[in-house]
Amino acid sequence: MTGKGNPFVHLELSTPDAAKAKEFYTKMFGWEFVDNDMGEMGVYSTFKPAEGPGGGLFSAPGGHPGWSAYIGVEDIKAATAQARELGAEVCMDSHEIPHVGWMSVLKDPTGCSISIFQPMPGSGM
Repeated sequence: MTGKGNPFVHLELSTPDAAKAKEFYTKMFGWEFVDNDMGEMGVYSTFKPAEGPGGGLFSAPGGHPGWSAYIGVEDIKAATAQARELGAEVCMDSHEIPHVGWMSVLKDPTGCSISIFQPMPGSGM
C-alpha cells in the first residue's frame, strides 16, 4: 500500500495575508495563482510550478501560519488506519475535499505534522 513510490504531491501555505504572500511568491519564483471560491472557507489560491508538486495558499488570520506538506496515497482510509497503527496521532481523520480528493492530517510518532492525500479520479491532481 505504501512504500518508496509515495511522493510529496501538494504543498500548502496558511498565511495571515494571502495577497501579500501571493505577491512575494509571484515576484520571487514566478508562480501564477488561480483563485478558487471555496464557499465558507473563502478563497483558496492554487499554483503549479514548471517542476515538482504544486500547491495552494489561503488566508488564516489568527491561525498558525506556515507550510504543510501532503504525501500521496492510493487509499486514504487504509493509509490513515496504518498511520494510527504505527503510532501517529490522527488530528483530522479522512475527509473529502469536494471535486479534488480526500485528506487526513497526522502527527507522526515524533510529534511532527504531515498530511496524506488521495486524489479524486479525474481531478488532475
